[in-house]
Amino acid sequence: VARRLSLRKHPECHSMAGGKAIEHLAQTGNQELLTFRLPMQQYRNCDFSFSGLQNLVNNAIVQKEKEEGIQEGEILSCVKDVAAAVQHAVTVHIIQRTYRAMLFCIKNSILPSKNATLVVSGGVASNQYIRKGLQNLADANDFALLCPPPRLCTDNGVMIAWNGIERLRAGLGVLHSTAGIRYEPR
Repeated sequence: VARRLSLRKHPECHSMAGGKAIEHLAQTGNQELLTFRLPMQQYRNCDFSFSGLQNLVNNAIVQKEKEEGIQEGEILSCVKDVAAAVQHAVTVHIIQRTYRAMLFCIKNSILPSKNATLVVSGGVASNQYIRKGLQNLADANDFALLCPPPRLCTDNGVMIAWNGIERLRAGLGVLHSTAGIRYEPR
């Protein structure tokens, strides 16, 4: 969404990563000026998917560009409102799906009846709006919420690569020859 909104061109966001730029702009946006249908409402499981939401957001951006008479790549006057609405929809989706998972775990006695903990990490855990929503969810269900400090909530790809570096250094589970390995691009 940040890429589609060309937030690198926005004067307040030119040096920020996409998620951080969305969060920054959303702070002063009006999330109620745009509403996005939440993804996967017809599925009664705990899966997450943002592809449907991304399509809705892209369509809304195209519509706003037409209304404002601007080309793709130019900054919308309502960019803060789009950021706020997207951040809110993503947060509600995460909270709904996480709540389903919590209920499933409680119902099936997967978690202890006392001192259950919800752990959130990765890039999404650095977003304070999402964290606050998950904190409210945890509090309402007598769960502790555990999140690393935002400076440690980096992109999952970076975390996976770092894990690979550590495994390579330790000589654990690292193949030194690629002979016999098959892969298919998707």
